[in-house]
Amino acid sequence: MEKAVFHFAFAGDPVSCEPYGHGHINRTFLVETTGGKRYILQRINKHVFRDVPALMDNIIAVTTHLATKSDDPRACLRLVPTSDGAYFFHDEEGEFWRAYDFVENSVCLQTPRDITDFYESAVGFGHFQMALLDFPADRLNETIPRFHDTPDRYRQFCTVLAEDPLERAREVAPEIEFVFSRVTDGARLQQMRDSGELPLRVTHNDTKLNNVMLDIETGRALCVIDLDTVMPGLVAYDFGDSIRFGASTGAEDETDLSKIEMDLSLYETFTQGFLSSCGGLTQEEIRSLPLGAKTMTLECGLRFLTDYLDGDHYFSIARSAHNLDRARTQFKLVADMEKKWDEMIAITESFLA
Repeated sequence: MEKAVFHFAFAGDPVSCEPYGHGHINRTFLVETTGGKRYILQRINKHVFRDVPALMDNIIAVTTHLATKSDDPRACLRLVPTSDGAYFFHDEEGEFWRAYDFVENSVCLQTPRDITDFYESAVGFGHFQMALLDFPADRLNETIPRFHDTPDRYRQFCTVLAEDPLERAREVAPEIEFVFSRVTDGARLQQMRDSGELPLRVTHNDTKLNNVMLDIETGRALCVIDLDTVMPGLVAYDFGDSIRFGASTGAEDETDLSKIEMDLSLYETFTQGFLSSCGGLTQEEIRSLPLGAKTMTLECGLRFLTDYLDGDHYFSIARSAHNLDRARTQFKLVADMEKKWDEMIAITESFLA
């Protein structure tokens, strides 16, 4: 870090560089310079992101495009070039570094203070999608191959289930039956993508509240951050993951499943914020949004269950059945969405032109 900070074209010389934020993947630092300007410096996790140049190509392309859509410097992340004009620095130890302008007078929330914050996160992700509707998504690199290919997630699950390395399968027969009874539903989005029924879009793929910067005074959405997982995908992926995480009435690892529901009022709030700021979607895309919520929740539960059966290698755990608890909350959400399916459809279709 001490070496990397001097390889970027900051306005002024760095006077401090301190750890910053709550991220778990990349190492993030806040840099202050003699000119009084602040920047974000990040060491990119090369173990999670195996092709950093391809990842950075995506970010450069997307942020360059977004910068043409608004005169507000806070409306999108802005990369700081290195002293030799590149947009990332590869150090002698093999680590990759990048820097952004700091988004001043903004706040990043881990949990919403009220429903308005959830609405503004929807507005932020809607604006992000709207600004990129004319971007050719197929020019982006797929930095995590088949990330939201739910049928492939089923394939991985079946492989681990057949091996059953820790002999845990007999403990989770109801969960196994749950996922196998929804194979057809889980494949529908991928089929619609493959057939061209749904157009390929630029997707963020991590649409949580803490990836939208809000104005510290007005609370309004400013820009979307954490663009490492930006890839080609479907609008339903981003919408669905927001609902999966943000419209649940309980924590992702809640053990009391009676506390887990999909809050219809939160679903409606997010749908309103997202679609009010993202015109230009096809009617089929809008109709696919409830399916996105169900599929992303099912897929996430499937990933948790797969990791549990495989010995908890992917997701960090704090207790022996942590991933199983996570899987059960996702499956409870899926079941609750199925009970409320007609209402979800009605809410969504009320926004059709």
